[in-house]
Amino acid sequence: MESIQLRSKITSAGKLEINLESVILTAPGDDEVQIRIEASPINPSDLGLLVGPADVTTMAISGDENNPLVTMDVPEAMMPAMAARLDESLPVGNEGAGVVIAAGANAQHMLGKVVGVAGGAMYSQYRNVPASACIVMNEGTTPAEAASCFVNPLTALGMVETMKMEDHTALVHTAAASNLGQMLVKICLADNVPLVNIVRKSEHVELLKSIGAKYVCNSSSDSFKEDLVDALVATGATLAFDATGGGRLASDILGAMEIAANKTAKEYSRYGSTTYKQVYIYGGLDRNPTTLNRAFGMSWGLGGWLLTPFIGKVGMPRFMELRQRVADEMTSTFASNYTQVVSLSEALSAAAISVYAKQATGEKVLINPNK
Repeated sequence: MESIQLRSKITSAGKLEINLESVILTAPGDDEVQIRIEASPINPSDLGLLVGPADVTTMAISGDENNPLVTMDVPEAMMPAMAARLDESLPVGNEGAGVVIAAGANAQHMLGKVVGVAGGAMYSQYRNVPASACIVMNEGTTPAEAASCFVNPLTALGMVETMKMEDHTALVHTAAASNLGQMLVKICLADNVPLVNIVRKSEHVELLKSIGAKYVCNSSSDSFKEDLVDALVATGATLAFDATGGGRLASDILGAMEIAANKTAKEYSRYGSTTYKQVYIYGGLDRNPTTLNRAFGMSWGLGGWLLTPFIGKVGMPRFMELRQRVADEMTSTFASNYTQVVSLSEALSAAAISVYAKQATGEKVLINPNK
């Protein structure tokens, strides 16, 4: 079977190239299924491979509307970091959903089912993937509803699980008006977990409060640091997940946690609060260096957090329970909204690229490879 696939390449000459290629699919193996992909989101985690460090302002498009070629310049300073992928055409798309149209001997029960999967190369018309990698959706769930069933839902659930595993009792989340952030608000409400949300616009404050968020702090407000400390005192949150990565936000959160801890401390310590404070960076919306102002004592940690290592830590039995929760709540807790649905070729138009490359809250793009 022939399948059209979206691919990205960075050349040794410092050019990003995005195009469509035809690949041949064999029949699925005994433990595999073949999926007709009907919905695959463009997540921030996809943009690292799709657009990478390229300068979008240098975008040029050639070819025709059915077979476009997008090129952009990659800044010379970024080329050393791209060494491992130079001159390799790589398939894009972390997750998606569709209908099982063929199945191996051990997966016949999945024929005709709507499934979601994080199988890579999901910006493709058809994909062969292990049956065990799929989340089988409940009857009535559409591929578009199931498209974002892995990355955001399981990341949000993983944050709450990490909180429990590391003996924290409440959470802080940045860039909290995102699709993932809205899911986390709903999870924490359902699971009775105190949550402090950090956003950067007043309309984001209203958005989160409209779905039940109690603590929402606007980082662009003059009273942000005071508001954050008040929310931390009220919730006792000592664990944060930061999607921005760069700048001073992680430092400001740790500093506010320190102030909040000292407000309830029973005795003074010249080394700062003994309350352990942790910030995990899980995204890179801010490309500036991460800056720390060491005003938060000696009991703290700053690290990275990714879904795949978390799955290894939580163990497969618990992970399977989380997957089932996603399937059961796909159209409620884990519902995603998209501003436009594009075909593979339309995803390579200047209009679409200008939208998804911004990574703006409320402007999420969905690809339907079979549109």
